[in-house]
Amino acid sequence: MPIMPADILHLDGEPHAVRPLHHALKGTLPDLPYVLRLLAENSLGVSPDGRGIAAILAQDGQTIRFRPSRLILQDMLALPLLLDLMLVREEVAMWGSVAGDMDISLPVDLIIDHSMTVEHWACADALAKNQTREFEVNRERFAFFKACEAQFEKLRVIPPGGGIMHQVNLEYLSCVTERLVGPGMPLLQADTVLGTDSHTPMVNGLGVLGWGIGGLDAERIIFGAPLTLNVPEVVGLRLKGKMPLGTTATDIALKAAQVLREAGVIGAFIELCGDGYATLSVPDRATIANMAPEYGATCLYCPIDEATLDYLKMTGRPSKLVKRVEAWARHQKCWRLPEEADAVIYDRVVDLDMNLLGRSLAGPSRPEQHIPLQTAPQLADALEARHAVSGADFDLGHDDVIIAAITSCTNTANPRNMVTAGLLARKAVARGLRAKPWVKTSLSPGSRVVAAYLRDSGLLGDLETLGFHLTGFACTTCNGMSGPLTPEIEQTITDNDLNCAAVLSGNRNFAGRIHPLAAKNVLAAPPLVVAYAIAGSLHAELSAAPLGYDAMGAPTTLDDLWPSEEEIGAILDAYAGPGTYRDIYNKVSEVSSEWTALGSDGAFSWPEGSTYITRPPFLDGVPENAPESHDIVGARALVVLGDNITTDHISPAGYIPADSAAGAYLLERGVARADFNSFGTRRGSNAIVERSTFSSIRLQNELVPEREGSWTRVFPSGQVMKVFEAVRHYRSTHTPLIVIAGKSYGGGSSRDTAAKAPKLAGVRAVLAESFERIHRSNLISMGIAPLEFPDGLTRRSLKLGGSEVFGIRISEGLETAILNIIRKDGIEEEHDMILRLDNAVERETFRHGGALPEALRQQLAGLNAG
Repeated sequence: MPIMPADILHLDGEPHAVRPLHHALKGTLPDLPYVLRLLAENSLGVSPDGRGIAAILAQDGQTIRFRPSRLILQDMLALPLLLDLMLVREEVAMWGSVAGDMDISLPVDLIIDHSMTVEHWACADALAKNQTREFEVNRERFAFFKACEAQFEKLRVIPPGGGIMHQVNLEYLSCVTERLVGPGMPLLQADTVLGTDSHTPMVNGLGVLGWGIGGLDAERIIFGAPLTLNVPEVVGLRLKGKMPLGTTATDIALKAAQVLREAGVIGAFIELCGDGYATLSVPDRATIANMAPEYGATCLYCPIDEATLDYLKMTGRPSKLVKRVEAWARHQKCWRLPEEADAVIYDRVVDLDMNLLGRSLAGPSRPEQHIPLQTAPQLADALEARHAVSGADFDLGHDDVIIAAITSCTNTANPRNMVTAGLLARKAVARGLRAKPWVKTSLSPGSRVVAAYLRDSGLLGDLETLGFHLTGFACTTCNGMSGPLTPEIEQTITDNDLNCAAVLSGNRNFAGRIHPLAAKNVLAAPPLVVAYAIAGSLHAELSAAPLGYDAMGAPTTLDDLWPSEEEIGAILDAYAGPGTYRDIYNKVSEVSSEWTALGSDGAFSWPEGSTYITRPPFLDGVPENAPESHDIVGARALVVLGDNITTDHISPAGYIPADSAAGAYLLERGVARADFNSFGTRRGSNAIVERSTFSSIRLQNELVPEREGSWTRVFPSGQVMKVFEAVRHYRSTHTPLIVIAGKSYGGGSSRDTAAKAPKLAGVRAVLAESFERIHRSNLISMGIAPLEFPDGLTRRSLKLGGSEVFGIRISEGLETAILNIIRKDGIEEEHDMILRLDNAVERETFRHGGALPEALRQQLAGLNAG
């Protein structure tokens, strides 16, 4: 197909080039989902010959190339990414290039939002103390980021305290339509973004196409490569009606997680549609879009319309930008008109009737476990005896709420949700209600804008009266950085084996993620978090029974406290306007005086003796040419796992137990227990990453069904030992390892350490019934073979006991694989497996042994060619 000339769009009296989407798509444009229109426009920039367009129109799973406008990183994944970048630069320099010749190929924003732990709460200086502590334990990491910012022109760092990446992206970074200036006339095109965090799809609520990728995919993009993906299935989520009074966008998001997980949408692009779509504001859409990874979708797209422009105005974007967005979107038919939207044809449609929604929760361990509030007491166990807490005038029992956290970009980027919580707190305080003394309360919004409008409206004071003092502008509890409870409460829970609960306004509640002593984790809208802090227990019947009694002894119910739409609207109109957003983000680079004081000339060398930053070993001994064979011989199963194994099981991000392999390593090196920080913040340490392998306290390994946690059984001896001890044992005998699992392996976070940790441990392949999207990509990028059981074959049908010896033969073209099993009685069998290398690009990466060897060889090939 010949390269087509650009369209011309006149804006503010100046001609602008626009990619010729109409001509490329011919008569198919009205039928095409809006999200595919954006993919098509992007494809014209990457493949001007129209090959990508042809693949999109064919809709038969062909591959296309996608090049985002920009990348966003969070600090936990940015650290290993930037260390890998330094490593490749160093290796290339050894072959005669200049390290500085390798630069970042597109704009990258690094938002430091994953480093803060809630160590101080329910006091006026909690925020200041937490920020000071954050710098104390992360100074070495932050200094590295500062050095990288000085080295790379296209890298911008938003310092700690600036907000959560997805909320900052929504409120500040995203422009919806970008204007590129170069030779010739300016070019207008869709703003697109990929991020090293699975909740990057939140920005789709603004009409910006984006999704989460692993850090290794991000590295390839940084080196200049496009992302290759198969043309996705597009599923329409058809919204009917509107939200009933007294409900929130969180209720839609949690219900959507349930129905879309049931529908099976792994890897799909979801697009909101239906007559209910226009009733949702951008913050409501963003709340829903944020949770796309919780049901395995790549993203949930929200087409551009008047609500998009309203949000851009509300958040203080320039009027020129607002005009540009509308002009470009209308010209490219990316502007949603209800009368035209009905013509769109989706691969599938899933219905969600908003009229039927009520207040709801999700839990106790999965986001799709939707529970209407009226049946929420079913989360609780039978009432049992309560236990005294030393030195306190209260006791504790099963299902008491020990953490109530207003946290996460999911909900704090939604002003209506936050103002509702604040007004509910105001009414509760006025009636004399208070939070229960055993509840750890915290308020960690995703941007300083939230604190500003809560403070200006007086609602912050009401929240503080209930213990919800500001604790940070970071992910905190949602990311598993909830911090300690009081020692007396922790001791009571441990001594009496209590199953207590955490309630949070987050997006993820996997077992063991939020706090090691929270056996149940419940997702809820911010006002319900406040309500549970007052109730103090999952036994509370919030939909009917009183939350408490006022000074006159009159009962007070949740409905008594819930504010009206008029009350909410009045606060929003008065305090959450464009001036607030502009004032905050004009100074976002100045929020941390300690960050400013760090300074850096960009110099970097690998530190000696660091427990945070070490030289990655992934290029050690890499041959000049890719290996001929990828067969695996004589392997053992490190672990055999069930369904829904998440990246939190594979390589946790949260606290480091003192009795874990990582804890022992830090103690041996003189690191005090109080300074352990977290697995996530120590991802730059090879030793910590390796010791994180299957170290979850909630791991259920079928090789040791009698134990929970990081245990396995070693063969041929049959001895039970810790997973890391098993890794060392197998390494001493030069035994390759495999992992065997059930359905939906690798869900949750996009963290590439969930592939790097097994790689360091000697894992060569993962055999599962199905994989979640990002993790499968990360496995390939680390040279670990993702093998899927064909229909009718599972770990259970194979009756694996762990004593088997495994071999895997992979075809020369990397398209098929055969599993060989030798039983302990010597009987041998073979089974065809599905090698999940889904396109030529994935096969090429795997052939090289992973993304880093591939990148190095490509850089060296370019050097030799030059």
